[in-house]
Amino acid sequence: MSDRTPILAQPMRPPTAGRVGALLGFFVLGAVVGAAGALVQPGWFPGGLLLALAAEAGAVLGATRVMRARSGGVAVAAGWMLAVILLTASRPEGDFLFAAGSGSYLFLLGGIAVAVICATFAPGWQPDGDPVRLGK
Repeated sequence: MSDRTPILAQPMRPPTAGRVGALLGFFVLGAVVGAAGALVQPGWFPGGLLLALAAEAGAVLGATRVMRARSGGVAVAAGWMLAVILLTASRPEGDFLFAAGSGSYLFLLGGIAVAVICATFAPGWQPDGDPVRLGK
């Protein structure tokens, strides 16, 4: 394959065990950040909410930088969403973690928005070589 072959025409390589392990690690990191944010955001409102959302943004952007692909950010966001959704469910005893207040809704909806924004705007994979535009 020559250097002029478009990226989409290159064959896809199977994922390596290290890459899969890193993505699983980022998934767990996202779940931990989501659980910690769920505990911090109601305690120090509004500073806790901002801290929780900033932690999520840092984890998503950091994962995309480390993996050099958006899949790292998606793994963190998926772990965050899973943890937060599981924590919103009430228990049979009537206990719950999220109160029906504006802070909880801002955390849920803001966290989803932060994950989408950070995963979208994070730099994706770029081919190695000359710093000129492709196709020239």
